[in-house]
Amino acid sequence: MLRPNLTGRSMLRPLRSITMARVWVFGPDVNTDQIVPGRYAPYMLKNEADLRKYPFVEARPDFAAQVQPGDVIVADKNFGCGSSREYAPLALKMVGIGAIVAPLFARIFFRNALNLGIPCFEADLTQQLGDGELVELNVAAGLITREDGSRIELPEPPTFLREVWAAGGIVPFYRAHRRFPGES
Repeated sequence: MLRPNLTGRSMLRPLRSITMARVWVFGPDVNTDQIVPGRYAPYMLKNEADLRKYPFVEARPDFAAQVQPGDVIVADKNFGCGSSREYAPLALKMVGIGAIVAPLFARIFFRNALNLGIPCFEADLTQQLGDGELVELNVAAGLITREDGSRIELPEPPTFLREVWAAGGIVPFYRAHRRFPGES
């Protein structure tokens, strides 16, 4: 069975500045079946690591082959709606998504992404950033810098979110601190 990275080390160096990240723009109501169709669930694959081949395999067939670590998904409202497929955000982590920005996330997707250490920012940038645009993402500062030097400030997330992102997910956070965020 495919398991998230529980070593305490993030698949990406957490909360770093990512230069020249590609923006992938998606519309509203992207559901988990569009992110990874059920027939590509880890338990359906011969090699579970192949999950990285299937994000958006039908909705955007070029995605898995072209996405690079640090790339940013910018979507319209209700990203991650539908079933609670935990492997949908896991597939995005496996390909190295640096952050997801949407005005509204499905609650269970947001929680699964947090558990895996994927930064999710609530903001509507679908009209400000273009598909394929190259940007610099600074997760720690909550800042996207465009090639022309203009900057887009992202809403500041609560401290506990930033702490979990920095640890690489909730399990690595717990292992490092022997507590959950917000506990003394």
